[in-house]
Amino acid sequence: ILMGRTLVELFYDVVSPYSWLGFEVLCRYQHIWNIELRFRPAFLGGIMQATGNKPPAMLPKRAEYLLKDIKRMAKYYQVPVQIAEDDFQRILGKSSLGAMRFITAIDLTQPQYLEPLSREFWIRFWSQREDISQPKNILAVAEQAGLSSEAAQKLLEMISSPAVKNRLKETTEEAVKYGAFGMPAVVAHFNGEPHLFFGSDRLELLGSVIGE
Repeated sequence: ILMGRTLVELFYDVVSPYSWLGFEVLCRYQHIWNIELRFRPAFLGGIMQATGNKPPAMLPKRAEYLLKDIKRMAKYYQVPVQIAEDDFQRILGKSSLGAMRFITAIDLTQPQYLEPLSREFWIRFWSQREDISQPKNILAVAEQAGLSSEAAQKLLEMISSPAVKNRLKETTEEAVKYGAFGMPAVVAHFNGEPHLFFGSDRLELLGSVIGE
């Protein structure tokens, strides 16, 4: 870690389109700002459960707004999120737990793949509408991100291991401790204290707080 670099942690889940937007923007800013960006794969379902939060799209008026908001942000930030009304049902019917465990397994073993792997999951889920809970699709994501099929297969076997399950659970609990109630949750460690920013639309405030 370079002296004086601000640690910025990004807690995310690939089921969340706003997490993808926040991820891409922070990936760009890590080369401009004096920050050390740390990816923290966590489980959105666990955060919702722990805090009593509900998916925003369950409120019809809010769902209507989310569609427009995500489309506008995708265009503005040039991130290929594709969203349609039926996506809200699609998400509620699918769990990202397997995918997030797979990403956690990468984080534990080969963290250099964390960024491309996470991005590829979002692309599959949000641009290509694939079911990322299927093992064959998880393996395809891993190979697209540059892993050999042997390595991908090994990681897939790791997702049921206590080490991976516990790590994901601990990261999720850590996000809740910082005050997260949804995703993305961005925590900047500045002047000896953590500053939580929720969502992908507070990143200029984050910059301002850390003196960027």
